[in-house]
Amino acid sequence: MAIIFDHVNHIYGEDTPMAVKALDDICLQIPDGQFVGIIGHTGSGKSTLVQHMNGLLKATSGHIYFNGEDIYDKDFSLKKLRSKVGLVFQYPEHQLFEIDVFSDVCFGPKNLGLEKKEAELRAFDALRKVGLPMELYYQSPFEISGGQKRRAAIAGVLAMEPEVLVLDEPTAGLDPKGRDEILDQIRRLREETGMTVLLVSHSMEDVAEYVDRIIVMNHGRILYDGEPREVFSHYKELEEIGLAAPQVTYVLHELEGRGLDVDVNATTIEEAAETIWAAVKRGKKSGMSPGRDKTSSGKF
Repeated sequence: MAIIFDHVNHIYGEDTPMAVKALDDICLQIPDGQFVGIIGHTGSGKSTLVQHMNGLLKATSGHIYFNGEDIYDKDFSLKKLRSKVGLVFQYPEHQLFEIDVFSDVCFGPKNLGLEKKEAELRAFDALRKVGLPMELYYQSPFEISGGQKRRAAIAGVLAMEPEVLVLDEPTAGLDPKGRDEILDQIRRLREETGMTVLLVSHSMEDVAEYVDRIIVMNHGRILYDGEPREVFSHYKELEEIGLAAPQVTYVLHELEGRGLDVDVNATTIEEAAETIWAAVKRGKKSGMSPGRDKTSSGKF
């Protein structure tokens, strides 16, 4: 197991009147190579959870293991951990600071002690992987677009060749095209490298489309943990905590209620299209109109 949380708690402002329990007895295992989505309402503990993974925050109690080592052991190297577990913040401006994009991406490898040539080779490779145009390499990171800043921030982490990539709301504020481009690039990176990816997001469509597993946070605890089909089957419970299933979930339940024999557990547009078309074909073969339900003559 790459990352294990063993009864982890985190309290902001411990021993003060303003104490807030942000993580409550978290037990969690993240295997190597998995693509995990972490969802939850604002204040549910998502960002606090992922900031424990590379030691940016320290648990109030409990233990965290990376590749079998307790990251709180006195001899454990947090510098090494942060080179293996790369965190991309929600706002790329928090990570970009150099005079140009290329220098910024070189910073991480240089900080690992690599020679200038090796650091630059890694930077070129990382920038290529995220699809940032070469003409932007020597521009100020503060003069490029929001989507380009996110690509540059991701490249800065990739240049350190992490085993785990953690992305905290990487598509926040982007238009639909920019969002799809970033997430498609992340999926390709994962397929090429086999790295573990954790995606924190408010978008149910995003996690349904891309991840293998979803962890739902609520008031600092894990409410659900499973495959997208399993988690989104609890769409009514998700609504009660301020979340929702992907839109296709509601469409399919509506169609089922109107008599169409569809798989209501489909979570992506492609899966929904397949089950609707299959149901329509079955209806045609049986002579039943797909526009009528099984119990009434009402129109669709």
